[in-house]
Amino acid sequence: MASSAGSVGKGCPEISEFPAGATAGRPVPAVGLGTASFPFVEEDVRATILAALELGYRHLDTASLYRSERAVGEAVAEAARRGVVASREEVFVTTKMWCSQCHPDLVLPSLRESLQNLQMEYVDLYLVHWPVAAKPGKPQFPVKREDIVPMDLRGVWRAMEECHRLGLARMIGVSNFTTTKLQELLAIAEIPPAVNQVEMNPIWQQKKLIEFCKDKGIHVTAYSPLGGQSMSNAVLQSEVLEEISKARGKSVAQISLRWIYEQGASMVAKSLKRERLKENMEIFDWELGDEDRFKISQIPQHKRVRVTGILSPEDASGVDLAELDIVEM
Repeated sequence: MASSAGSVGKGCPEISEFPAGATAGRPVPAVGLGTASFPFVEEDVRATILAALELGYRHLDTASLYRSERAVGEAVAEAARRGVVASREEVFVTTKMWCSQCHPDLVLPSLRESLQNLQMEYVDLYLVHWPVAAKPGKPQFPVKREDIVPMDLRGVWRAMEECHRLGLARMIGVSNFTTTKLQELLAIAEIPPAVNQVEMNPIWQQKKLIEFCKDKGIHVTAYSPLGGQSMSNAVLQSEVLEEISKARGKSVAQISLRWIYEQGASMVAKSLKRERLKENMEIFDWELGDEDRFKISQIPQHKRVRVTGILSPEDASGVDLAELDIVEM
């Protein structure tokens, strides 16, 4: 399934790794730290990243939209100065290009801007954040419906491939792509996507997409592996997962993360608490049982993140959302 990567955190478990894609520069750590935080407080995020690196995390996930690239770069540099990591090369860094940057002539400049924010010469993985293009401009959330424009997927991907050839992105990939969108991309790609980062957890299992990606040699990374940031959390409040967690002597979060790991997917989870960061790493020295897996397979499915969620609700333009909707059962 996955190989083991050495962890430098004293007394902390090792984080396993997954190979990714035919042109992969390096394996993807199975558990990474997500740095999207709303509201965003730069000092808190920077401190969390440093704490995670001290514990042994080696995958940091950011994006131009998150405004956390500078915090990631500063934390990695500080960790290197302290000897927490040997160098920047020890850390797997992912960033993403937002919808308003999703134009052939903006891909490379957008990556260069991200690298300037990160104070790095390259990223390990550069992703197209959504299969959606908006009018050019600074990353904004939500996107106005009236600003949605047709996406030149061929042109955008050619520019992504150029980022890879220049060595500015060791791997290139996508996020929130369905099997249909992936088929469209694979038909025109000279360098196939190494990774597809999507919402995935026991409440939204992505079975069809997982099988497709395995068949095509695309690694899957799960975001919202613990259900996301919301008052009502279907993962952490799941009675099925709670029952399994009590029987196993593990937390509900650990049950969810272990299930994702057993599907062959890596994951990026968010937490500002050191004890939670440590807990999220402790999923590699035990397994779910067959009965556990069966119970999880029977959980009713619900997708939380939809394309409408990135669009401004008050706009009433004539955008055909059917062409943008990424929900896939």
